[in-house]
Amino acid sequence: MSGAEVLLMVDDRPSSFTRHAVRELAGRLVLLRFADARDDLPEDYLRETGHLPAFWVREGATVAEEALRYRDWVAGLPVVPTRFCNPSEPRQAVAQRFAGLAGLPHLTERQVALVRDKAVMKTRFRELGLRTAEFTRVRSGTEIERFAARHGWPLVLKPVDSFACVDTYRLDGPGDLAGLDLTARDWMVEAYLGGTEWEVCAIVLGGTVLDAWPSAMPCRPLDIVDGAMNANISVGTGEGPPVDLRALVQTIVTGFGVDHGYLHMEFFLIDGEVYAGEIGVRLAGCEIPANHGHAYGFDVFGATLDVYLGQRPDLEYRERRCAGDLLLPLPGTGLVRRITSRDELLGMPGVIDAVLKTGAGDTVAARRASHNASGYVHVVGASVGEVESRMREVLDRFTIEVVAQEAHAVPT
Repeated sequence: MSGAEVLLMVDDRPSSFTRHAVRELAGRLVLLRFADARDDLPEDYLRETGHLPAFWVREGATVAEEALRYRDWVAGLPVVPTRFCNPSEPRQAVAQRFAGLAGLPHLTERQVALVRDKAVMKTRFRELGLRTAEFTRVRSGTEIERFAARHGWPLVLKPVDSFACVDTYRLDGPGDLAGLDLTARDWMVEAYLGGTEWEVCAIVLGGTVLDAWPSAMPCRPLDIVDGAMNANISVGTGEGPPVDLRALVQTIVTGFGVDHGYLHMEFFLIDGEVYAGEIGVRLAGCEIPANHGHAYGFDVFGATLDVYLGQRPDLEYRERRCAGDLLLPLPGTGLVRRITSRDELLGMPGVIDAVLKTGAGDTVAARRASHNASGYVHVVGASVGEVESRMREVLDRFTIEVVAQEAHAVPT
């Protein structure tokens, strides 16, 4: 990274990317935080970032009010942000509007709709000549059954603005409609696609896709939330899908009018044909970006910061292998009685890094989401198959015991 531009970055939860920015952008980073996300920022992380200027958006205040207050606040800093980065999927609408009111580069309201409202997104995909699953918005079980009569079961039901498979379900027949409440959010349904599901990440500068990196998924996200292995494998070798990924993403970048940033997309390959799934203009979830750094041997987070700072990144690759992140199970809610140590994980074949988010004695809460985990490991190998095999060995040897806290209550 080079240059002297200053970045305002949304910080609503700790991540490998935000921690990298904290380390690398000394004197050139200002944090944008939201009071309603205070519980997602642990005390040790707040201490770790306590030297950085941070503007807190208050609960209950309008975005316009807070942007005006920000302009007064930031004028008193020794450095004033000129660029903006939002790594948070659920904050897109409010964050991008805030950035616009603060006079910073941002996604327009239309662009936010394109990357957050999946029905709007898929409609635009089709306008750009891309195939998608059949889909429609729904408000009742009757409408779902009507769609199924035309396109068959199974179906996928999701909120139009969902992420990480939160509140996303596979419906195998009319019996799965019992108890559904479709009144609180905007919902859509789409035909379930077979074939192979892939991911691709890309970085963009000046409206041009600089490069695109494929990821294999041993298990689909919808299977992951129901207990399947939770992993992504960056394919730095020649095993990726037979698709011009840079051209695929460029079609969307041009059609969505995206100037710069990190993009993450899922797509399906069915009998040699690409079906566009979904795309986000923000960093991929879990540790997918870090996988690309390990697979290609370059500073992926530094390259990402560069494009958000308006600078051309160094994309000199020093490695060509497969590297994946395996999320470690979090089997329930309660008290962690014991868990495999980091040192034990690092001693397993192919494991080059391990992070535990919990330890013995901690209280944990499991969620039905694709990022639900007690930690993660990075695993490398010469092929997708070798990485997946090593991941399954890690899962076989990894142990976590979570017991309900009620079992430890002291009798009165």
